[in-house]
Amino acid sequence: MAKIQITGDENIRDALRRFKKMCDKEGIINQSKRIAYFEKPSERKRREESRRLKNIKRAQKLGIPGQTPIRPQKSSY
Repeated sequence: MAKIQITGDENIRDALRRFKKMCDKEGIINQSKRIAYFEKPSERKRREESRRLKNIKRAQKLGIPGQTPIRPQKSSY
């Protein structure tokens, strides 16, 4: 749950912008859009696999140790 504290001298627009940014960072909006419609298990697995590969590529690009090299998965269809 995203919560923000508004200080006395803060503008409502600035607080709303911070709240939207926090919701986007936590993935609340994407999650609500994703559960609004049924998602087939194969689509969910494909999405999670692409997210996993994206994170591995980003870690390799940044030089974070401990990440395994990316091996292409065999297609089952």
